[in-house]
Amino acid sequence: MSHHYADDERSIRDGQRCDPAGMAAIVATLDTKGRETAYLARVIEQWGRKTLTIDVGTSNRRNSSDARVVSPAEVLREIAASAREEVKELLRSGAIDAIVGVAGGKGSAVFGEVVSDLPYGFPKLLVSSARPALLAELALHNDIILYPTLVDLFGINAFTERVLDNAGRAIAAMRYVPAQDRRKKKTVAITAFGVTTPAANRCVARLAEAGIDAIVFPANGAGGRKMEQLVSAGEFDAVLDLTTTELADELVGGTASAGPGRLKAASRRMIPQLIAPGAVDMVNFGPPSSVPAEFKERQFYSHTPFTTLMRTTVSENERIGRLTAERLSQAKAPALVLWPVKGVSDYDRDGGIFRNPEADRAWFDAVRRHLPRSIIARELDCHINDPEFAEAAASWIVEQLTPGDSSVADV
Repeated sequence: MSHHYADDERSIRDGQRCDPAGMAAIVATLDTKGRETAYLARVIEQWGRKTLTIDVGTSNRRNSSDARVVSPAEVLREIAASAREEVKELLRSGAIDAIVGVAGGKGSAVFGEVVSDLPYGFPKLLVSSARPALLAELALHNDIILYPTLVDLFGINAFTERVLDNAGRAIAAMRYVPAQDRRKKKTVAITAFGVTTPAANRCVARLAEAGIDAIVFPANGAGGRKMEQLVSAGEFDAVLDLTTTELADELVGGTASAGPGRLKAASRRMIPQLIAPGAVDMVNFGPPSSVPAEFKERQFYSHTPFTTLMRTTVSENERIGRLTAERLSQAKAPALVLWPVKGVSDYDRDGGIFRNPEADRAWFDAVRRHLPRSIIARELDCHINDPEFAEAAASWIVEQLTPGDSSVADV
């Protein structure tokens, strides 16, 4: 992997290193974006930051003596993997505290892989002429700051100068502060959806009263996936998984699945977790025309013109409950399941369009059947958005994080 310092163009591969502390790394394909990269480096240095360039171009990457036929896609994967390890080492050594990419379509995909292991909050800025769909996909997986150029990156001109000037000034001002240097309080991850927002709000308030910070993640697929990643990275002391609706999408085929890693990180990190069935009464789709034909006879509700909700059935909720129990059964730290008898979302209450006590009960019965005896599952005679449910859930979390505090009520 080729590296260059912008101040003297010395290559790390040649064994010549200057003190790189506090530098901004530039990831670019120098064979196609060399002029843009050099311009960006000059802007960053004009604002007081040294730079290190990591070349992820494909020129001269293939060994002509290698008998293998290496596809362009494989070359890109190898480049991305190598650069990702280089960047992780630079981070570990304290060499860099920000990173910026200059790329088209392929380079943007490589940049996404290169920064995939960097911590949440590490400054990641991508200047890209890639198609919007690719940039949207990158945003699903990482906290990259996206700067679409809208014009092609084809050398330096009146338009690309404006973009690169802004990007250079922005990254020059950014610094990474590690999580341990920021956190002064216990921190809890909470999942929420629009239909469980009242419960999430009350949980946040109750935790704040106890001096505990709460970070809320939208249970929309990307949110749950990011929460699991950050829990795995040690960012949280406990999880209040109020809204596990993403499991419904994972099993039934909706658009808000967080993938097979959902409901696993807290168990691996051995931190307390509370699980509730928030919004497991629904599966998410896009506009009505996007709903698969196999579901045409099902019960739907148009949440917005772009979001169609489908009510889960008894059998589906039984499967969701079983999956919940199977994943939660790996927990070694304290864990608790709370089930609200009177409904799991704003649409699932007396008189609500999705009210179906039998389907809700199927979830809870399956959880109890498949949970190990070491994990308790309790039912509360209230709705998930009733104040008493949030009070019970948040109080249990407080009890786990403040042991010995006799003022905390039992659930």
